[in-house]
Amino acid sequence: MLRKVALAFAALAIGSTAAMARPDLVHSPNGYSAGAIVVKTNERRLYLVLGDGYAVRYPVGVGKPGKQWAGVTRIDGKYRNPAWSPPADVKRDKPNIPNVIEGGSPHNPMGVAAMTLAGGEYAIHGTNVPNSIGGYVSYGCIRMYNQDISDLFERVSVGTPVYVTSR
Repeated sequence: MLRKVALAFAALAIGSTAAMARPDLVHSPNGYSAGAIVVKTNERRLYLVLGDGYAVRYPVGVGKPGKQWAGVTRIDGKYRNPAWSPPADVKRDKPNIPNVIEGGSPHNPMGVAAMTLAGGEYAIHGTNVPNSIGGYVSYGCIRMYNQDISDLFERVSVGTPVYVTSR
């Protein structure tokens, strides 16, 4: 199994853009089942648990101070080039922002894909601002490089459990 995982990961790495950080094959966070997504906000990393003790680790941007959250949820929708409507918090802080930004627009903060999370207004999504990855930058969403969200999008399905923790 380890050889299969290594070969699959090598294929992923070859297709990545060298200018951006690549996801890493790492030891899995303890206590999570294969297929689960684990976001560690203090690390600004997202782990897709593969099983057999391994995970794919992606760099992410996470919630700003005061906008972070932790808990257990699941993916409840998957969308390519989604339109975006700013939540009330964003609209209050940025009243001039449009009510809807169409999918595919360079101003759309969702990037090329989004996976919505059950129970709130949060998503795991791409970004058109790649230098925001690795920071405390969002209103609670998890941002990924567009190539990384595209990879993750293909690997998971609606119903995938998502664990967000600060540890």
